[in-house]
Amino acid sequence: MQDFIDQATKNGVALLDTGKCQFCGADYRRGIYECMENYNNGLLFFDFGDIDNHLYRFLSVDAHALQHPEIHGRWSDHFHLTRLHLILERKQPWDYNKSPLLSDYLNRYKSNKPNEFLIVPKSLNRGNIRAKDLTKATTTEECAQLITKWADEVYQSWSSNHEVISRIADGFLENYYIETTEGRKTTKRK
Repeated sequence: MQDFIDQATKNGVALLDTGKCQFCGADYRRGIYECMENYNNGLLFFDFGDIDNHLYRFLSVDAHALQHPEIHGRWSDHFHLTRLHLILERKQPWDYNKSPLLSDYLNRYKSNKPNEFLIVPKSLNRGNIRAKDLTKATTTEECAQLITKWADEVYQSWSSNHEVISRIADGFLENYYIETTEGRKTTKRK
């Protein structure tokens, strides 16, 4: 992953180093810089050595990335939104083995759609929950519920892209994922 400052520069975005985070609105004094530094502080309840907690890592990474798309590459949006779709809408159990498979599928996909861009919701309109809000949780269960709600809010804020993302998820599940994991080809949907 590129440094977020370099990526923002590449995207033509001036990063503000004072006040609230310019992308999610979290109440910090040093803007996006403090937002990035403190992202993990709300995840301290979780032992990520426990496989049952991996879901909350995926959801929180996706929610945070989609609240701050200006500091990531544009295909990052496709990845994080598709993974949220697969987890939240398709109820797909997710693990660390599936993320590289989705990334590989998206590499194939984008070679056929190099000019496809997702519609990015306006800054500060990508869900009301922020990573900083997770620090207010007092139990693991409360934090898990908050992460799930955060991921859903962010996912819903990108609703103008759900049709595209659903098609990507179809292709991933019906063709690529089955072919890759089970070693057999299926009929491709049109």
